[in-house]
Amino acid sequence: MNIIITGATGFLGKFLSKRLNDDGHNVVAFGSKETNLINPAALEKYNNIEFNRIFHLAAWTQAGDFCVYHPGEQWLINQQINTTVLDWWKNRQPQAKLISIGTSCSYDESLPHREENYLIGIPRDELFTYAMTKRMLLIGQIALNKQYGLSYLTVIPSTLVGPYYNFENKQPHFIFDLIKKIIDYKENKKKVVLWGDGYQRRELVYAEDFVDILLLLDKVAVNEVYNIGAGRDYSIRDFVFMICEILNVDATEIQYDESRYVGAKAKFLDNSKLNSSISEYKQKPLKDVLELTINWMYEALKNI
Repeated sequence: MNIIITGATGFLGKFLSKRLNDDGHNVVAFGSKETNLINPAALEKYNNIEFNRIFHLAAWTQAGDFCVYHPGEQWLINQQINTTVLDWWKNRQPQAKLISIGTSCSYDESLPHREENYLIGIPRDELFTYAMTKRMLLIGQIALNKQYGLSYLTVIPSTLVGPYYNFENKQPHFIFDLIKKIIDYKENKKKVVLWGDGYQRRELVYAEDFVDILLLLDKVAVNEVYNIGAGRDYSIRDFVFMICEILNVDATEIQYDESRYVGAKAKFLDNSKLNSSISEYKQKPLKDVLELTINWMYEALKNI
């Protein structure tokens, strides 16, 4: 197949691009430095290729409290990025299936995190703008399907984990931040103080597992929304204990600052719909994934 990937230089994009290339597809993959989607004509240079799939991964955001301080920019930039992609899809590549990445931030915390609730309720206040741009992306896909018959799939991931993370990100996702800080404590005895009380809960999905599941879903699902979660969540303290155990560090040395920003108290996706569609897939055990990620980070950090 001919496949185009936006946001291909990001963490997920690297895994997806490699997998699709390994599978023998003709892949056009780019990041914002090569093709800036804020420009409405950015994708016109690819008009001469008839694509079978458009994987839209690009988004302007970061982890931590980034959303708190950039709501206006997030609205303008992400709406422009998404409009550029949707407009090009409709006008130049209507035969392609568009596969986009949603966000668990779009869920109302008071509602079960099931797909039928993705567009219902109010997202968490500090994440509201980014969450709504992702909701609008899905609404755009639904609208273009209704009027023009275009095909789409939206998947909502838990936090992704695995090697090859980009350390240039000033605000890494929590798991990479945890690992980096605990490695720094092990090597340099630098005190570790984590934000919050450590009882906020998260789930992790190995990036390779996510890609495998995404490509399996692509074969069976169209014009649908799917969560891709791990099926189990853990507290931050649980993650700290597992990381410390792998690194042979005393977990009681890790401190917590309850006055700092912690984000959502819990993020856990309901996998019922996913399991009913591709129940045969078994995700890699979390301990193995953490060990793989830690070993890679341990070596990568030596070169920074």
